[in-house]
Amino acid sequence: MNFTTIKNKYLASSLLLRIIYINIAVFVLLRLVGIVSFLATGDSTTALQWVGLSSNFWLVLRRPWTLITYMFSHYGVFDILFNMLWLYWLGRIFLECFNPKQLVGLYLLGGFIGAILFIAVNHLLPHMSVNGPLVGASAAVLAIVIGISVYRPNYEIGLLFFGGIPLKWIAIATMIIYLISFDGTNMGGYVAHVGGMLTGLWFGLAIKSGHDITSWINRCIDSIVALFQKSSYRKSPKADKKQDFKFKKSNDSNKKSSSQSSKTGNDVAEDQLDAILDKLKRSGYGALSDEEKETLFKASRKREG
Repeated sequence: MNFTTIKNKYLASSLLLRIIYINIAVFVLLRLVGIVSFLATGDSTTALQWVGLSSNFWLVLRRPWTLITYMFSHYGVFDILFNMLWLYWLGRIFLECFNPKQLVGLYLLGGFIGAILFIAVNHLLPHMSVNGPLVGASAAVLAIVIGISVYRPNYEIGLLFFGGIPLKWIAIATMIIYLISFDGTNMGGYVAHVGGMLTGLWFGLAIKSGHDITSWINRCIDSIVALFQKSSYRKSPKADKKQDFKFKKSNDSNKKSSSQSSKTGNDVAEDQLDAILDKLKRSGYGALSDEEKETLFKASRKREG
């Protein structure tokens, strides 16, 4: 499998899988760099200083990218295993109710609020300061877990030996486990986890009242993407003009027939999708027929593309 094949598979995947792929790729890279670093210096964690989040506010100002990179970085095998399994299972349920952009937005917001609390506690409670950098997607993943659990508390998932259990009990059990597991040895991770859970709770309650707290993040991401697209467009104006000329030439010959047929098809699809979404809000995902679920799935895949 060459790089082009890997790239094409990544681009064809959903945003949920892309987040998981990025976490896995960074994990593998950090482990490889750790091996080289250990052979050279005897310290295998040198690279974590550049991607992990420091509890020192002034160091974070010099390395602002760590506010983002820390939530995509893992060094422990079990850390990334459990985080990615949680993200995949609950992320799929999340996407039954929300779009992929909201998933990404909540992931980033949960990780960011976890980071802010981590830094704040270090300065407000210096006796609880942490020496090592903070890494891991736990805060970001917990935001999604708690968020969908608050929004769909009675959605049941099957667990081995337990059968179907509503999400609300899984969320409550998760919060209790994290709260009672505090022993002072991992203050940084504990505070970040609490930040992620509070973010998920905030999202779930806000979305029920008609307010999406992730919308501003997605607007920022869209602006950045649009900026890079404009920059790429300006680099090759001649090629773009040739392509535009070819498009206009072919488009003029089929303008009437294509516009009429596409307009009719899109109107029907939009009406059908609106009806399905209304039914989803009223009765939940389980009330949809197999055909309606398939239509909703295809529409979701189209938006991700």
